Amino acid sequence: MRSRLRLVQDVLADCPGGDLVDIGCGPGILTRTLLTTRPCDFRITAVDLSPSMIRRCVASARGAGEVHAAVGNLETLPFKDAGFDVAIATGVLEYADIRSAVEEVARVVRPGGLVVISMLNPKSLYRLVEWFAYWPLLRIRAVIERSLGVGREHGHKSASIRAVAPGKLCRLLAGAGLVTVDVVHFDVTPLVPPLDRMGVFERGNTDPEKEARIATGWRRWLATGYLVVARRGSPAATGH
Repeated sequence: MRSRLRLVQDVLADCPGGDLVDIGCGPGILTRTLLTTRPCDFRITAVDLSPSMIRRCVASARGAGEVHAAVGNLETLPFKDAGFDVAIATGVLEYADIRSAVEEVARVVRPGGLVVISMLNPKSLYRLVEWFAYWPLLRIRAVIERSLGVGREHGHKSASIRAVAPGKLCRLLAGAGLVTVDVVHFDVTPLVPPLDRMGVFERGNTDPEKEARIATGWRRWLATGYLVVARRGSPAATGH
């Protein structure tokens, strides 16, 4: 989370400001960070499917600046066309129909506007082990424990999480009229579940600088996520 937040701040460093929408704002970490570090630069609108998250976002922003908040679905955003200069959707596309979500993000951004999207890296060693070995084993373990009358919840995530590789996401962006500017792989780790959850390994990973691990070359296979930076093309060029 911290490395992704830092990357978004770096991407926005050259952006002078404007109308910004934080899509899937959650408890408002990004919103408050921007209000604190870039006061008066952005007019921020936060949207989330969960009313409780919207309340937390508004409460978090209190005292830092003004935020307009709305409850809404990423696949049917409650905003007019071309209403924002910047659209940020991090940690949210994995839980939506990706094609519909990308089209909605593109719809609400003005021509020339900036789009920042994050995605889990489905080709990373970490995700491959997590999705095809660790989570299935947890589900098997849960079934066995329930059959023995000692069932416990192990906190494995839903199989409904969706993720696509950078090439496919960039093609979806292009189809929605968004031109990819950069793709950055981040959160590099050689550890796979459950090793990454063991305290003996976590204690060695407390350096904030190391948490912004950026991957290039072959190390992209060790990056658990990636960030795509894009711009909305002109209506004449895209047909939108």
